[in-house]
Amino acid sequence: MSRIPGLKTRRNAELGLLAFAMVLVAVFGATVEANKYDQLQSSFWVPAALLSILFLGLHIVVRFVAPYADPVLLPTVALINGIGVAFLRRIDIANAINEKQGPPGIFSGIGGRQLAWTLISLILAAALLLLIRDHKNISKYAYTLGLTGIVLMMIPAVLPASLSEVNGAKLWIKLPGVSIQPGEFAKLMLVTFFAYYLVRKREVLSLASKRFLGIDFPRGRDLGPVLTVWLFSLLVLVFEKDLGTALLYFGLFVVTLYVATERSSWLIIGLLLFFGGVYVAYLLGASVGGPFANFYDRADVWLNPFDPAQYNRNGGSYQLVQGLLGLGTGGLFGTGPGAGSPLSVPEVQNDFIFAGLGEEIGLFGLSALLVCYMLIAMRGLLAAIGVRDSFGKLVAGGLSFTLGLQVFVILGGITGLIPLTGQTTPFLSSGGSSLMANWLLIAMLLRISNAARGPATSGGGTAQPGPKKAPTQLHGAMTEVIKP
Repeated sequence: MSRIPGLKTRRNAELGLLAFAMVLVAVFGATVEANKYDQLQSSFWVPAALLSILFLGLHIVVRFVAPYADPVLLPTVALINGIGVAFLRRIDIANAINEKQGPPGIFSGIGGRQLAWTLISLILAAALLLLIRDHKNISKYAYTLGLTGIVLMMIPAVLPASLSEVNGAKLWIKLPGVSIQPGEFAKLMLVTFFAYYLVRKREVLSLASKRFLGIDFPRGRDLGPVLTVWLFSLLVLVFEKDLGTALLYFGLFVVTLYVATERSSWLIIGLLLFFGGVYVAYLLGASVGGPFANFYDRADVWLNPFDPAQYNRNGGSYQLVQGLLGLGTGGLFGTGPGAGSPLSVPEVQNDFIFAGLGEEIGLFGLSALLVCYMLIAMRGLLAAIGVRDSFGKLVAGGLSFTLGLQVFVILGGITGLIPLTGQTTPFLSSGGSSLMANWLLIAMLLRISNAARGPATSGGGTAQPGPKKAPTQLHGAMTEVIKP
C-alpha cells in the first residue's frame, strides 16, 4: 500500500520499540542462564536473535501493507511472546539439569517448539495482512465464519474424552503427535459473525420497552439472540466442562451487543443470566451429578483449596495451591529469572505460566506484564473508536475485549478469584493453536488500526494516491453529506 506524503506512519517508532523489547528478552534469557549455570553459555543470544529476525520480518510486512497501523501493538505483543519463549526455554534448562544433561538445543524441548510455533504464527499473521487489504471484506463471509466457529466449538464436546479432554476440560482435538484447540480459532470467527449480525440488527435491539431505576430495558421479543447465546454457553459449560470458555463466548456477545446498542441494560441482563445459570449448574452438580458433576468438583476445589481432602495430585487443589505458594514466594521483586522453582507447579508451561513467572519476576514484574496486556487491549479499543465503519468498530472492540477477558479468566483462576479453567495465556503459554489464533487477532487489529489512523476515504480505509476527483455537485452547488 502506498503512503500519503506528509502523513506520519510511525513505523520507525515501531522498529525502535521492537528493538527495545528484544533487548529485554535477551536480558531475561541471559539472567536465566547466569542463575542456572553460574555463567553465560556462548549461545545465550541465539533465541533472542532468532525472535528478532522473525518479528523484524513481520514489521517489514506491516511497513509496506499497513503503513498507518498502530506502532505499539507489534512491539508489545513481541515482548510478551519473547518472554514466553524465554521462560519455556528456562523450563527446558531446569529439566536438563535435573536429568544431568547438557544445555538444551535451541530448537529442542517446549521452548524450541514454541519458537517454531512463533514462526508459523507470524507467517499466518503476515498472510492475513497481505490477503485482507480491507477489513470490511470479511463481512461477506460472516455467516460462513459463524457456522464454522460453532462447529469448531462443538467438535471437542462430541468427541470421546480420550481424544478431547485435558485436565478435566474437553477443549482439544488430540491427533497423533499434535493437539489442536479449535475454540481458539472459533472465537475469531464468532467475533466476525456477532459484529455483522449486530450491525444489521442494531436499530431493533436498541429499542427500549420499559424504564426501571433509570435504565431502559429492551422489549421481551428482542431477547431471543442473547437467550440463544446464553443457552449455547451453558451447553459449552456442561459438555466441555469449562467455565472459562462459556464465560468467554457469552461475555463476548453481551459486550459486543452493548457496544452496538449503547444500552447498559444488556450488560445487566447478561450478568444475571450467566451467573444465574452457573449457580443452577452448581446446584445440579451437587444434587444430581451427571454432566454437571465436573463443574461442581471444580467449584468445590475453588471454594476449599486448602481442605486436606482436596489437596491431592490427582485432580484436586494441588495445582492451585502450588501456584498460590509460587506467587507468594516471589513477593514484590521475585527470586530472579532462573532462580525459582516453577517445576513444582503442575502444567506451569500452560495455564499456570503466570504462577511460574510470578515467582521469578515478582509482583512488580507480573504487574508490568499485565500492563502490556492492558496496553494491547487499549490500543485495540482506540482502533475501534477511530475506524469509520460500524463493522470495524465492533470487530476491533470484540477482539480487544476477548483478549482482555481471556487474561482475566486465566489470572482469576490461578489467584483463586474464580474456578480454574483450561484456557491458555495468550502469547505466553506453550501451544500452537493459541499462539496462531492470537497472532491472527493481532493482525486483524493492525489492519483495522491502519484504516483508523490512515487518511479517510469513502470506504473507511486508507486513501490511495492518484489524480484528484472533482467534487460531486448538485445543480452547480457543492454537495456535502453530514452523517450523524
